[in-house]
Amino acid sequence: MVAFAGGISIPGWSRVYAGKVRDMYVPIDNQWHDGNDTMLVVASDRLSVQDRVVPSTIPGKGELLTQLTLHWFDELNGIVPNHLASVSVPEEVAGRAMIVRRLRMYPVECSVAGYMTDVMLADYRATGKVCGVELPAGLREGDQLPSPIFLPARKGSVESNDIDITFDEFAYIVGLDVARSIRSIAIRIYNEGHRKCAQAGIILAQCKVEFGSSADPGDVEIVLADEVLTPDSATMWLAQDYEPGKAQVAMGKQFIRHWLTRCGWDRDSGTPPPPLPPHLVATVKKRYETVFAMLAG
Repeated sequence: MVAFAGGISIPGWSRVYAGKVRDMYVPIDNQWHDGNDTMLVVASDRLSVQDRVVPSTIPGKGELLTQLTLHWFDELNGIVPNHLASVSVPEEVAGRAMIVRRLRMYPVECSVAGYMTDVMLADYRATGKVCGVELPAGLREGDQLPSPIFLPARKGSVESNDIDITFDEFAYIVGLDVARSIRSIAIRIYNEGHRKCAQAGIILAQCKVEFGSSADPGDVEIVLADEVLTPDSATMWLAQDYEPGKAQVAMGKQFIRHWLTRCGWDRDSGTPPPPLPPHLVATVKKRYETVFAMLAG
């Protein structure tokens, strides 16, 4: 399978944005919008780690992310509407793209954690809290939390860090009523995802979701956008390997972060991450394929 790096020209569409993994296009041909305010979102095979794009691609990754997101859109439709408008996309990006409603996106990423993950440990050990949320003493890596916690972050640009914020800071950005609604919806998404993942033999430790609302003035309906409950946007562990109190084997890209640290790369150094050796590319690809097969295959 040939990797798809993205950034291609698509007849009838104009590319307006290149994200870490996804490219966005607006329609310039009536065939693709029919009077509706839509965009084409194309998932490339690029890999983003610690808010930086790694100069290696994972063949087939964009298709897996798109198809798994479509699966979850169906599963979660009773909790929150999503921005999907059509899967009838140009043949150049078939299988890895969606036509979606254009939204007014909230400039935050909303994580929900149900377990103590490695990225939460330093904050917890230093303060007893994570993003301002107080947690019981004595928790170890991999331990399940008493209840899921909501962890918002302010979105950075393509080459900038996302910044963890407290709920009060989150409410200041989006408004208190919207913040409370988003928190409730995000936790419901996590709980439903956790339940369905458990049925498939996967522990959903943490997930990240994004929301927007209609671009129409006065319409404040909260809409789920981007991807959801994929190995790119969630921390997933195989239930058969789960052992609290130790580092867990993540089924996504998390182990690449550890490899980059061992290589001496610092995301704040101003230098790009190094390319991945072929065996790590193959490992990431296999883990994504395993998750997809267990959840939606």
